[in-house]
Amino acid sequence: METLEPPDDELVRRTQAGDARAFDELVLRFSPRLYGLVYHMTSSHEDTNDLLQDIFSKAYRSIKGFQGKSSFYTWMHTIAVNMAINFLKKRNRRKTTSLDDVDNGILNDPDFIEATSHGDPSREANLSELQKKLNESMLKLSHDHRAVVTMFDIQGMPHAEISKVLKISEGTVRSRLFYAHRQLQNYLQEFINK
Repeated sequence: METLEPPDDELVRRTQAGDARAFDELVLRFSPRLYGLVYHMTSSHEDTNDLLQDIFSKAYRSIKGFQGKSSFYTWMHTIAVNMAINFLKKRNRRKTTSLDDVDNGILNDPDFIEATSHGDPSREANLSELQKKLNESMLKLSHDHRAVVTMFDIQGMPHAEISKVLKISEGTVRSRLFYAHRQLQNYLQEFINK
């Protein structure tokens, strides 16, 4: 007989009552999506791993104050986005990001390598160049614009959910997406016209 996974709210209640194993289950459940969110904002696996530890640590310390006014998913994304934006602001104050710092993460992804290894070398070079340009273009966006692009285009979150996470109106979400998409198009125009 198959065991059903407990819903998020049950795991939250158990964690609030002191059950650390329930929180471990929440960490396992939310790590993949939060990793993708933070990675696409920082473009660094090392920074993402460090930030995730900090994000889950903050969530664990703060979970007693979670009242369920939004979903736990929204609450976790809010913590992750805010901490990622704060991290990026600090990183930008320490140094400006050089193109050498851009992590070509997808190029090291075994699934990506497998999917592209059967093609011709020029196609692989073009895909590699496109990924590099996308990473560079994402890093040129403001933190706020990068956050909405990551949540909407990469994670597939609806406008309403992004609005809750960022505590902005849906109209502001749409506006930021519009301008971010326009900026990305401008940054990528040279590559597209090749």
